[in-house]
Amino acid sequence: MPVVLIAASLVLAGWAGWRALRDQPVILRQLIAGAVLEGILVVQMIVAGVQIARGHEVDPVLLWGYLITALLLLPAAAVVAVAERSRWSSVVLGAACLTVVAMQVRVHQLWTGGV
Repeated sequence: MPVVLIAASLVLAGWAGWRALRDQPVILRQLIAGAVLEGILVVQMIVAGVQIARGHEVDPVLLWGYLITALLLLPAAAVVAVAERSRWSSVVLGAACLTVVAMQVRVHQLWTGGV
């Protein structure tokens, strides 16, 4: 699941970056794409909860910290996108997506037993 989220987040970050370079704000289609990412994050959290309940060994504080923070980033970027109708909304969305990528890399490392 992290691989799907990483790929989708990179695509949305690239799209937001392209719009920022062209001095354009976030558009509704980007917000919809962010909502789809948000849905995938929720599914990931449900799957993680079930797997942990079944006995998967993982540091729960770190894992849930990354998952919850990633879940809150995209709605925060969406609020900025609606409030700030300039290129900076695209910059914020791109930065949020790249942060989700970094967090998903860490989630994958934690889940597979890495440090």
